[in-house]
Amino acid sequence: MSMNVSQLPNLITLARLALAPAFVLLLNDRDYTLALAVFVIAGVSDGLDGFIAKRFHYESRLGAILDPVADKVLLVSAYVMLTVLDHLPLWLVIVVVFRDLLIVGGYVAYTSLYGPVHMRPSWISKLNTFMQIALVVIVLFEQAIATSYPSVIALLVYAVLITTIASGGHYLWAWGIMKDIEQARAPQRHE
Repeated sequence: MSMNVSQLPNLITLARLALAPAFVLLLNDRDYTLALAVFVIAGVSDGLDGFIAKRFHYESRLGAILDPVADKVLLVSAYVMLTVLDHLPLWLVIVVVFRDLLIVGGYVAYTSLYGPVHMRPSWISKLNTFMQIALVVIVLFEQAIATSYPSVIALLVYAVLITTIASGGHYLWAWGIMKDIEQARAPQRHE
């Protein structure tokens, strides 16, 4: 049985998705060094699958769905576990998870009401993802080498909070604008 090379990005994404349970188990065992290694490997795989898909034109509908799902599963797992282990405040994980639920719920509602939509991450969303990843990496690194950077952690916690709220607000605003555009494009009925 031969593999279709065009599916390589999707296979890498599935492997990243499969790393999430291993990551959770490592954190549960408080093996922060290996958890950090798994998180970094997942990050590298995210860049690799995207590069391969774009460079060789292997983009697919499945990949467009799987890639953000794999990213969210890993990040949400990290935030939940680091909160359970008392490395992050509970209110932060609530805000982060609520934003993700808002985006997924908004997407489902929008597509149900107005049809398919192709949304690209905004710069604020990309900044938010970067801040979320940076916070996880710093917390894991801090625990792995048994040191403490409380001012860096505090700064990143508030940066994640601000960018999470801004990103969620931006998605709501963008959906409102798209709804108005779609309604303007729709043929007008005359009574």
